[in-house]
Amino acid sequence: MIAPPGSTLWLLRHELRLLWRGLAGRRGRGKGQFRLMWISAILPLILLVTAGLPLAFALRKVEIPITPISGAIAAAVSLAIFTLMLSQTLSAAVDALYERADLDLLFSSPMNPRRVLTVRFLAVAVNIFALFFLFSLPILLPTALLSHPAWLGLEVVLAAIALAAAGAGLLIAWSLFRLIGPRRTRTVGQVMAAIVGAAAFLTGQAYNILGRGKSASVWTDMVRGIGQSRFKSLPGLDWPLRAMLGQPGPMLGVLVLGAGVFLVANQVLGPRFAADAAAAAGVGTGAPRKARSHARARFSTSAFAATLAKELRLIARDPALISQVLLRVLYILPLGFVLLRQAGTAQAYALPGSAGALALMAGQITGSLAWITISAEDAPDLLSCSPAPIRTMRRAKLAAAIGPVAALLAPILIALTVMAPLA
Repeated sequence: MIAPPGSTLWLLRHELRLLWRGLAGRRGRGKGQFRLMWISAILPLILLVTAGLPLAFALRKVEIPITPISGAIAAAVSLAIFTLMLSQTLSAAVDALYERADLDLLFSSPMNPRRVLTVRFLAVAVNIFALFFLFSLPILLPTALLSHPAWLGLEVVLAAIALAAAGAGLLIAWSLFRLIGPRRTRTVGQVMAAIVGAAAFLTGQAYNILGRGKSASVWTDMVRGIGQSRFKSLPGLDWPLRAMLGQPGPMLGVLVLGAGVFLVANQVLGPRFAADAAAAAGVGTGAPRKARSHARARFSTSAFAATLAKELRLIARDPALISQVLLRVLYILPLGFVLLRQAGTAQAYALPGSAGALALMAGQITGSLAWITISAEDAPDLLSCSPAPIRTMRRAKLAAAIGPVAALLAPILIALTVMAPLA
């Protein structure tokens, strides 16, 4: 059945097609798109053979008990998945408002603006669910076919979490519009997406951040408190586990809850968010902002300083780049704590390996910035024709790539120098 033009299904199919094209476009044209298609087709087969079948035979006679501790673990896993989905949803929401630049055209069409936004965010939820579905189904399907068909309820839980994350992302995006305006929402939204996405990772790195003794005591106390016979879980805390195990009532309740969050956010914030999205679509298309009357133009005295200031300003204006760099910085934080702890406990034998790993990760961040500043230059011919030596401008671009990373690593390096100067 072909959906009529302008209908919800027609718009949803169009949004999913654009999301797929955008994902393929990031991999490049031609061979890159075919490579992405091959990976999407082969990856489920690899997971099926390497993880799905062995796990299915190992879990044939295993029954998961519904206890307070198992219910709490399932709820914690669901919360971690929600944070990951919320990060992707928030980033996709910002991209949908700014990168696509087609909302003004869609809002001027006969279609209802609220329907356009509803379908756009529904497509984001479907796309995020499809990513988790692609990884989980090949692992779960053999177990469901051999012994536990009810465990397919995990996919229903993932769909409910995706809908709830889309609704929460819609609420956060609207709040950012109201608090800081459409111009700053782009940057703050990308930064928040990076922080939320790294929250689950940093929580799992308690061992590296707190150390063996403190992290072990924290997790031991939590498990001991949950495992005590007098511990009583909150009402509904075990619903995610029951839904994952295929119980109809909890499975339906979790799905209704996730869909309810999405629908309530859409119905309550729909008209306001449509107006804010229309304002966001016009950002940058109107007259430029007037400069302050007391501000005077300041020119650098050298080509190196001018190029360096220009590159740093361009890096600061790219929200997607800021979020990617911030995400990598958050990922190397546990390694920095490991280095400081090793220096504080006189574990000099382990310092070279940890320092080498930190240098490798910092080099990757610097390499990404250097590629952007040098290879992604929009006007290379203009720079080559300028009176300034090309070597000077390249040095300035490299300094712009190294400077932010050096500033981020300076506190760790200073602390290491003080704690272990001869290591």
